[in-house]
Amino acid sequence: MAIDILCVGKIKEKYWNDAISEYAKRLSRYCKLDIIEVQDEKTPDNAPPAIEMQIKNKEGEKLLKYMDPKALKFALAIDGKRYSSTGFADVIKDESTMGVSRIQFIIGGSLGLSDEVLRNCDRKISFSDMTFPHQMMRVILLEQIYRAHRIINGEPYHK
Repeated sequence: MAIDILCVGKIKEKYWNDAISEYAKRLSRYCKLDIIEVQDEKTPDNAPPAIEMQIKNKEGEKLLKYMDPKALKFALAIDGKRYSSTGFADVIKDESTMGVSRIQFIIGGSLGLSDEVLRNCDRKISFSDMTFPHQMMRVILLEQIYRAHRIINGEPYHK
C-alpha cells in the first residue's frame, strides 16, 4: 500500500519535523509513505472573503497536480466523517482488500481546501470539531495511520 500526504506549506519547526520523521520511519515497514508539500500563499491580515477564496483556489490548483485519479482520496475537513481508530483501520484494510493500492490524504492550508479539491476527493475525514495547525495535523494523521497498521496486523497499540 502506498500512502501520500498532500499538504500546503512547509514545516519549519524542528520538533514537528522530528515527530514526522519518527512516524515515517515507523510506517516504513507497513507502507510506502510520500509527503508532498506545495507552497502556501501569503494571506494578508483581515483579508476579505474574495481574497481568501482566491488564495484557497491557488493552493488547490497546486494540490490538484498531485492528486492521483486512481487513488482513494481523503480530504481532511472539519465536516468530514469521524472514525474511531479501529474504524479507521477497518477502512484502510477494507479498501486494500478491494484492490486500492494508493491512498492520498489532503491537508489544506490555514484557510482550508478549495471546493475543487473537495470535489475531487472520494471522502472527507474529520479528527475533531476543533481546528488544528497544519503542522500538528500532519503528526496526528501519521500517528493514526501508524496505529491503523498496528491494528490491522494484530499488533499491540495504546488504547
